Amino acid sequence: MGLYDRDYARENLAGYGQRSETKIVSFVKETYKLFAASLMAGAAGAYVGVPLAATIQAWFIPLIILEFALLFGLFAVKRKPGINLIVMFSFVFMTGLMTAPLLAYTLGMSGGASIVGNAFAMTSVIVAGMSYFAVKTKADLTSYGKPLMIALFVIIGFSIINLFLGSPLMSVIISAAVVFVFSIMVVYDTQNIMNGAYETPIDGAIALYLDFLNIFTALLQLLGIFGGDD
Repeated sequence: MGLYDRDYARENLAGYGQRSETKIVSFVKETYKLFAASLMAGAAGAYVGVPLAATIQAWFIPLIILEFALLFGLFAVKRKPGINLIVMFSFVFMTGLMTAPLLAYTLGMSGGASIVGNAFAMTSVIVAGMSYFAVKTKADLTSYGKPLMIALFVIIGFSIINLFLGSPLMSVIISAAVVFVFSIMVVYDTQNIMNGAYETPIDGAIALYLDFLNIFTALLQLLGIFGGDD
């Protein structure tokens, strides 16, 4: 799962209230353009990675270190035009590449292509539905950052424990929890984007992309468990 720190873009919020409505609309449009482009870059990474799944699995630790290095590098260069997009799409491409072993395993199952397609379709519906809810609801979830981070750390903790236990039941519970928490994250991130609370469009786009990625991989695991022959 791509569970990452979500507070990196929460700097200097006091100044954002001074943004004009026109600037916020422009900010939102740019954010969603980058989000859409990120989905395509991530899909390209997954497409390239599936035939190389065994190699990626063998080099998992160096590649995951590179993935995090690109993420932290993105924080450093996000205000530098040109290079920020290069680093952003390199990071997104790498996240797609890192999903390749899971995708290859699922595609190798009976009905695997349908499982992948269903997981993607369900993720798209969830993200679209929660984004619509975020815009229409009167509830303000932008103050839920700390509870959501605590929930993520709990999930990470149980995921580490289950690496040693290998419990299928715990895997189901963890994946279901990821879907639930990141569905709420979509609302949280969408409302922050609409409020102009992120420092750059890249921050908002990456936040939404990670929501999508985590929901997709969790659903892929759940559908793979229930759709498998074992």
